[in-house]
Amino acid sequence: MSSIFTKIINGEIPGRFVWRDEDVVAFLTMGPLADGHTLVVPVEEVDRWTDARPEVLSRTMEVARKIGAAQVDVFGSARAGLLIAGYEVHHMHVHVWPSNSMADYDFGSVDQNPDPAQLDANAEKLREGLRAAGHSGNVPES
Repeated sequence: MSSIFTKIINGEIPGRFVWRDEDVVAFLTMGPLADGHTLVVPVEEVDRWTDARPEVLSRTMEVARKIGAAQVDVFGSARAGLLIAGYEVHHMHVHVWPSNSMADYDFGSVDQNPDPAQLDANAEKLREGLRAAGHSGNVPES
């Protein structure tokens, strides 16, 4: 059975994509900790990150690094937070979000009802930042 992320990757469920290549996609989460909170997901369905083939894990983390660098630039944060959990969806994914302190790691403060227009604006802002960083070939139009 396909995970919800596979359905998003395949276009069966809409997603706010900011990155797409043959192996990895990235899209904004529906429960953000901060503006621009993104999930970086391998196309290959892998449940636990510890089970990922080294090249899948490496590529996922490299895209997460690029997303995080763009987030710091476009959202003006001190750092990019990064977390791999995997309990909510059994398809490996990396949370990356703009962060200014350890308080930003509290998943109890996730916005459960984000404004869709704000999510759209955050996705476009991040896409613009990724394009400016030289990643246009992997950044979808919207």
